[in-house]
Amino acid sequence: MRLFLTSSPCSPYPQADGRILYGYTRENGFLERLREGWEPGCSCVMISSDPADFAGNDRMRGEFQGFFEISGIPVKRLVMCDERNERDLARLLGESRIVILAGGHVPTQNAFFRRIGLKELIGTYEGTVMGISAGTMNCAGIVYAQPELAGESTDPAYRRFLEGLGLTDLMILPHYQNVKDSVLDGKRLMEDITYPDSMGRVFYALPDGSYVLVEHGRQVLWGEAYRIKDGSPEKIGCRGESVVL
Repeated sequence: MRLFLTSSPCSPYPQADGRILYGYTRENGFLERLREGWEPGCSCVMISSDPADFAGNDRMRGEFQGFFEISGIPVKRLVMCDERNERDLARLLGESRIVILAGGHVPTQNAFFRRIGLKELIGTYEGTVMGISAGTMNCAGIVYAQPELAGESTDPAYRRFLEGLGLTDLMILPHYQNVKDSVLDGKRLMEDITYPDSMGRVFYALPDGSYVLVEHGRQVLWGEAYRIKDGSPEKIGCRGESVVL
């Protein structure tokens, strides 16, 4: 398995006619590495973060089909897995050379992954897996479900640590450039919520465009990133550079 743990893997592709389309980012060598070993005409399955949101899932499927095309790596077929076809997941995995774990709400996706038995099914998968935002977070053995929605940080029933897919031991926080100054439930998301939650743990905060590539037993960070450990952040990566974690 080749595992890409991304915050967001997409970026704008300006067109000659002035339009802005989106495809997979070239930043930090992402597109180049995604293309390595690519099989022309392969199929892809994307696993939803909200299995009941059919309209949103169909829209996302169409967008990502376009991302592959504009990036010069078209796929033969991209299927969205949600409530409509979840019982076919084992077959879809067997037919696909790339699996995309969609972004969205971490606990909602985590519950769906557990319901469909994804941890057991994906454990022997031999293709490429791409986690995006929530999908990346749910790849961890222990997932830090950073509070996101109003009321989650103050709800005593909200579970901040969940069992994940076990594809990595890294607890990743995506979209760092957007959330580092956020306020949730009257508290600073990082300083008042996440930093205290990091006591005795290690989180890795990734801005969009940065990613971790896991293969051959190595976890290599590409791009800017921050390690948050025992309540303190430390910059550990820079754009265009790599760090073995």
